[in-house]
Amino acid sequence: MKTVPFGQSTAPAVVAGMMRINDKTDAQIRELYEAARGSGIDFFDHADIYGGSMHFCEERFASALGLSPSERDEIVLQTKCGIVPKQGMFDFSYDHIIRQVDGSLAALGTDRIDVLLLHRPDALVEPEEVARAFDELESSGKVRAFGVSNHTPRQIDLLRTAVSQPLVANQLQLSITHAPIIAQPIAANMAGEDQSVVRDGGGIVEYCRINGITIQAWSPFQGGFFTGVFLGNPEYAELNAVIDRLAAAYEVEPIAIATAWITRHPAKMQVVLGTTTPQRVRDAAAGADVELTRAEWYELFRAAGHVLP
Repeated sequence: MKTVPFGQSTAPAVVAGMMRINDKTDAQIRELYEAARGSGIDFFDHADIYGGSMHFCEERFASALGLSPSERDEIVLQTKCGIVPKQGMFDFSYDHIIRQVDGSLAALGTDRIDVLLLHRPDALVEPEEVARAFDELESSGKVRAFGVSNHTPRQIDLLRTAVSQPLVANQLQLSITHAPIIAQPIAANMAGEDQSVVRDGGGIVEYCRINGITIQAWSPFQGGFFTGVFLGNPEYAELNAVIDRLAAAYEVEPIAIATAWITRHPAKMQVVLGTTTPQRVRDAAAGADVELTRAEWYELFRAAGHVLP
């Protein structure tokens, strides 16, 4: 498994997302975990809201695996906070961040969170509140690194007016077919093309590259915003024909080519898998070691329906 820069260290190019383990048995969670580890993935992504009730998937992960202290030291645990589903709001207040981290620590059965991300942006964010929470969490050893999710450049800049810790990651939706953060800048100044409309606050991929922030691509196989996968989907026949041809050429499964399209980007992104099928984890992870040519990358881009000037 190839690695990518991550803060002051490195991390695997593929992350195992734990959003959908709520209905899995202990044995199934262990099998999923072992498939990830066997594929070179030692980075596991959580959020306090995953599982239908606060901290449910975090609890399932910890109870199913029962990791020893030495096993815990071998992996990276990332979680997120800031969404309050029951009240239909976002909350980046000091009190909420501290409370949710304490809840995640208890649920995961660990003494520290390796990476904490602020989930979807809070329109009422007060950077000084976030900074106070981050300072306390860092000084107490409860959180080792911090980042964001679904944030624009200006939203990150606002946080940085008060937050002193480096923001090491930004988790953003990205797939071959759902790629506005890449496709929009390519279509800049193309009047009349929907692709040219700026939706991310202006060049989030470039911003992250300039500032050493690792992009984590979530929903890497989704056709759109939770509209179903594009792999094998007849609505994306042209794209799948290209994917299947490249998969055969590289002797991998099609899902690996979808991974490879993201990891080929020079931003050195991570791919966050959402699958709970062990074999799909193995097949997708194999794509991190496939180095698509520039021509192949652009062929996939065009086949996905994106416009080139």
